[in-house]
Amino acid sequence: MTNYVRNIILLLQKDIRIEFRTKDSFNSMFVFGLLVIVIFNFAFDLSRKETLQIASGILWTAFVFSGILGLNRSFLYEKEDGALEGLLLTPVDKGALFVSKLLSNFCVLFVFEIFLLPFFILFFNLNVFSHIYILLLVMVLGTLGFVSVGTLFSAVAVHTRMREIMLPLLLLPVSVPVLIGAVEATSCIILGTEWEILRLWVQRLFFIDVIYCTVSFLLFEYVITE
Repeated sequence: MTNYVRNIILLLQKDIRIEFRTKDSFNSMFVFGLLVIVIFNFAFDLSRKETLQIASGILWTAFVFSGILGLNRSFLYEKEDGALEGLLLTPVDKGALFVSKLLSNFCVLFVFEIFLLPFFILFFNLNVFSHIYILLLVMVLGTLGFVSVGTLFSAVAVHTRMREIMLPLLLLPVSVPVLIGAVEATSCIILGTEWEILRLWVQRLFFIDVIYCTVSFLLFEYVITE
């Protein structure tokens, strides 16, 4: 095992251990996401067809805004007491730091989505169990693209006083292509659209993820050291 991979694993273990010991991000994300689904479920008096048409948008609205709460805390522990500066002075490659943060943010957000998904299916009375694996794939791809740019902008926002406002201002416009692909692919699953259309959106999500992850990886070293 190379030092690069070993550093990623050690940093990832540290982030996962902190998060699942404190559960600060997860608890706030889950409560906020559940609140979004409950409010949207009772806010509109729609027909069954209309409900199915907007369900995917509601699901990803809960995922995205809850995810921003978690991403805002991504570098918070490193920022305290100058730990981030100390980490940057170590011989750890900046790319390893980005990959570990990306993976830890992805794990926390995806676990949150798995916990929230049954409530979404229950409240909106959906029958997606026959396509649950495809839905999970869409969630993985959508979450990965969102978290890749989210991790990059979280490193930018952590150096500002108003990081709670700065992060969504930077993240939401850039993540629009990912969110459109995720919402459209999820809508295809819920509405039972033809497989060819769903496959097209999944392919688009995959290529967007590749671009976002690559660009974010290349820019991270410059962002974190400025």
